[in-house]
Amino acid sequence: MGPPGAAKGGAVPLDISAARPDPALLDLPWSTPLEDWPADRLAALPRGISRHVVRFAHLSGGIVAVKEIKAELARNEYHLLRQLRRLDLPCVEPLAVVTGRTGADGQPLDACLVTRHLQFSLPYRLVFSQNLRADTAVRLADALAVLLARLHLAGFFWGDVSLSNTLFRRDAGAFSAYLVDAETGELHDRLSTGQREHDLDLAQTNIAGEMMDLAAAGYLPEELDPIEIAHDIIERYRGLWQELTGDEWFDAGERWRVDERIRRLNALGFDVDELAITTDLDGTHLRIEPKVVDAGHHSRRLLRLTGVDVEENQARRLLNDLDSYRAAMDRQGDDEALVAHDWLTRVYEPTSRRIPPELRAKLEPAEIFHEILEHRWYMAEKVGHDVPIEDAIADYLREVLPSKPDEQSVLGTDTQMLPVVDKGEMR
Repeated sequence: MGPPGAAKGGAVPLDISAARPDPALLDLPWSTPLEDWPADRLAALPRGISRHVVRFAHLSGGIVAVKEIKAELARNEYHLLRQLRRLDLPCVEPLAVVTGRTGADGQPLDACLVTRHLQFSLPYRLVFSQNLRADTAVRLADALAVLLARLHLAGFFWGDVSLSNTLFRRDAGAFSAYLVDAETGELHDRLSTGQREHDLDLAQTNIAGEMMDLAAAGYLPEELDPIEIAHDIIERYRGLWQELTGDEWFDAGERWRVDERIRRLNALGFDVDELAITTDLDGTHLRIEPKVVDAGHHSRRLLRLTGVDVEENQARRLLNDLDSYRAAMDRQGDDEALVAHDWLTRVYEPTSRRIPPELRAKLEPAEIFHEILEHRWYMAEKVGHDVPIEDAIADYLREVLPSKPDEQSVLGTDTQMLPVVDKGEMR
C-alpha cells in the first residue's frame, strides 16, 4: 500500500506493505525520525530495552508499536512473525513494513516495522519494579522456559534470547511469555542440538546481564543471585524439554504408564498429538516418543466447552472452578458441555458483569475472576467456613481491585523507559 506514482525528483516513494492495510497508517508522521515523533501521536506505555528506537502510537482506536530498523531486517522480521503466528506461537502480531521514508531535508530514513500492541503485557523491567517478591522471578523463569521450548519444538532458532525481547502477561498468578523481537530468528523444519544449545548459551549470558542491571538499579531482591536466576531458567528449560521429547521404556505389563506420561505433559500445559509406540525384539518393552506437542491443553478445553478464550493458567483455574461447581451441584453424571454452559451463565458471566466499567482496565476479566476465587478462599480460611461468591465479589471490588494499577494502558504521554545502569549500545 502506498501513494501511486513516482515521487518527485526521483526520490523513492513511501511504501507500506501489509496483509490487511489500514489507511490510517498514511496519517502517521513517517517523514519524521521516530525518536522525534510528536507527543500527541504517542501512547504512553511501558517500554523495554531495545537496540533500536521504538515508540507506541495511536492508530484507528488501538495502539501499535513502531520500530525503526533497516528495510531488509524489517521485511524479514515481518514475514517471520507472520509465520510464527500461523504456527499459533506466542508472539506479537505484525501489521506492516514502511519503507521509502524521506526526512524533511530529503535524506533517507530507516524503514519501520509496525506491530500490534499486546494488551495487558508488561516488559520484564516493569514487572521487577512492582514490589517484586522472590517467587516472581521463578514464575518469570518458568514463562520464558516454556516460551523457548515451544519455539524450539516448532523449529524456531531465536538467536537473541533475552528478557528484553520478551513481553509478559499475568496468567492466574503466573506469567505467560510472548516473543516480541524476532530480528535474529530463523525458522527451520527441525533444530539441531547445536542450534538449541547456542540459544541456551545466549539466553544464560543475556539474562544474567539483565539481572545484574536490575540488581544495580535496586529492583532485584537481595536474596536473588543474577547468575543463579539465569542458570535456573536453563535448567527449567532442560527439564521441560526432556519431559516433552525424551524417550521412555516400559515393561509390556505397564501400559498404564503411557497414560501417565500423557497426564504429566497435560499438567505442564502441553498436549500430545501423536505417540510412537514400538516394542523391542523380545516384545517386553514399549518406547514412547511424543511426536507433536503443543501448549494450550487447558485453554483449548475451556474454549471448546464455554467459548471463553484465555491464557493457559487462567483456563486451568477456571476449569478447576467448573469442576468444583459440577461436584457441588452433584452433576458428575451430566454431560460436561451442559454443566459448562450452566457454570458460564450462572457463575462466570454474572461475576464479570459485576465489574464496574471504570475498573475494567485494571486486569483482564479472566484474571479478575481468578483473583476473586483466590480472595474467596482467603476469606473462607479466615472465618473457617465457606463464603458465598457474592460476598467475595463485593469485598474484592471494594477492598482490592480499586487499588490495582491499570494494566491495559498507562495514561499520559511520557514514554521514557525505566532507568538502566549501563545503556551501552542501547537506546
